Amino acid sequence: MNPSFFLIALYLGVASAAPKLDGSLEAQWHRWKATHRKLYGSNEEGWRRTVWEKNMKMIDLHNQEYNLGRQSFTLAMNAFGDMTNEEFTQVMNGHQNQMCKKRRVFREPYIAEIPQMVDWRKEGCGTPVKNQGHCGSCWAFSATGALEGQMFRKTGRLISLSEQNLVDCSQAQGNKGCNGGLMDNAFQYVKSNGGLDSEQSYPYQAKVGPCRYRPEDSVANDTGFVDVPGQESALMKAVATVGPISVAIDASHLSFQFYEDAGVKVGARMAT
Repeated sequence: MNPSFFLIALYLGVASAAPKLDGSLEAQWHRWKATHRKLYGSNEEGWRRTVWEKNMKMIDLHNQEYNLGRQSFTLAMNAFGDMTNEEFTQVMNGHQNQMCKKRRVFREPYIAEIPQMVDWRKEGCGTPVKNQGHCGSCWAFSATGALEGQMFRKTGRLISLSEQNLVDCSQAQGNKGCNGGLMDNAFQYVKSNGGLDSEQSYPYQAKVGPCRYRPEDSVANDTGFVDVPGQESALMKAVATVGPISVAIDASHLSFQFYEDAGVKVGARMAT
């Protein structure tokens, strides 16, 4: 083969492999990068832009169908816009239900009337929204959220608890740090350990490190926990009568990656 012809063919192959970008989205792309402080290497930006454009167009199509009554919820672009669903699932979904052992089950109270709506945030039970970052530690955040609410109900003090303490220290109970875990195992750690440190004394780092629990910094404990059956009626009664509940949501679907507004169904666990 003529070397010149081979070189031309090679250049054409490289050109055809380059992503075709939508120029009309240029301004939106730069605004999105600035908003979420995204920085890429020269070899990565084209690929991430292609993924982002694909997600953007999927979101627009979905919301058009919502406006026509064909979908029951809306989507919106967010910080996960440059991730494929496979990447999102691998990085963000750390709940490992197969690790769950048989636990005690919540017994529904025999109460005649359960209120149609209970918002424990209005009672002061919830700390501000936290961000797990690029670490599959959702199980830890779910566990601390329930413990924070229950501690507030019992003591009147709302203290942000340390997810990093759980990420670093609960491997013996079956958790795997940023590679996933289970709220039951987190509760068991707190109970067996005799306490959990505060967020202030043991801040979150979104990566696994050596266990640095200090008993003198412990601000919460766990005397027991039960699993709530997988029916909405049981979850409703538990939330209404006991308080904030730890829940796990199947977020592996592409639509959940950009979920904006609708009702969701969850599985729950409760600490005391």
